[in-house]
Amino acid sequence: MQIAFTRLNYAVAALVLALAFIGFAADRLRDKEKRQAVATAMTSGDASRAPAIFRRYGCGGCHVIPGIPGADGKVGGPLVDLRQRIYIGGVASNTPENLVQWIVLPQRFSANSAMPATGISEAEARDLAAYLYAQ
Repeated sequence: MQIAFTRLNYAVAALVLALAFIGFAADRLRDKEKRQAVATAMTSGDASRAPAIFRRYGCGGCHVIPGIPGADGKVGGPLVDLRQRIYIGGVASNTPENLVQWIVLPQRFSANSAMPATGISEAEARDLAAYLYAQ
């Protein structure tokens, strides 16, 4: 009788842990969806296009970019939690418009910036900004 009761306790505990994990995962998914909706509204960009743009322009060669395989560069600053930063490139207020303009031509803000003018269009920069703010 004691053995059956113990197995039942383990089964109930496993079920409770599984349900807690499912609830946590659902909350994380809702948070990500909210961040993506806000980022899209702020930038008028489409975050789903960003991974291909990051790869096309080689952004990961210089930057760590969350969610982009191989984007582990050490030349530029990591693009992790960009939405929480005060400045872009250490010189411009972190606003969606400034981020887009920084991506297109960082020399507008800092003539000595190591980040090159990559040829990224404004539309592509809006997609990248949407992705970065959604992370």
